Amino acid sequence: MSRALEKPHSTGMIHSPSFASMTYSLPQLAQIETALWFCVRTQPKHEHLAATALRRQLEITCFSPRLRFRRATRRGAVWFVEAMFPGYLFAEFVYSRQHRQVEYSPGIQGFVRFGDQVAALDSSTIANLRQTADEEEIVIFNPEIQVGQAVRIAEGPFQGLEALVTHLLPAKERIRVLLEFLGRSLETEVPAPKVLPLLSPRA
Repeated sequence: MSRALEKPHSTGMIHSPSFASMTYSLPQLAQIETALWFCVRTQPKHEHLAATALRRQLEITCFSPRLRFRRATRRGAVWFVEAMFPGYLFAEFVYSRQHRQVEYSPGIQGFVRFGDQVAALDSSTIANLRQTADEEEIVIFNPEIQVGQAVRIAEGPFQGLEALVTHLLPAKERIRVLLEFLGRSLETEVPAPKVLPLLSPRA
């Protein structure tokens, strides 16, 4: 059987992109003629610029989501925009044909690897992420979270889990959510700015 047809190893993404990924060896990638989504490392604070360069110079499809969120300052609450995954972007291309061009593109530092294995993501994972972003790839944190709102926890020990908002605790800038964890229903408090809304509040 060709190594390109073998099932890739399942693993976890490192650093900020913490969702599941697959890995491929270089011999496998040399035989794959279809485009895959790769997690690409970038220079600090250059995620959006690096994605723009890949799109314009190499016509490569990229996804570089940014977060828009409020942060307390001496002037009061101020809106900020930062990379959702600092130091990373996602790019779709045929590795055997374009990896050298991608690696030497402005702002790029290489690919996420696990030893000699290169990490790739399923297209459905990218599609799910895109559903939370607007046309400019911006995701807004905590836009008037309400009781009954379905949310995804973005940071902390429950990162990636979906939950239902049960109580608002504005004095502490926290919310209480109900989630399924290890087969059991669990109610817990999380910081309000650390969740992403998924659906409209339930009637």
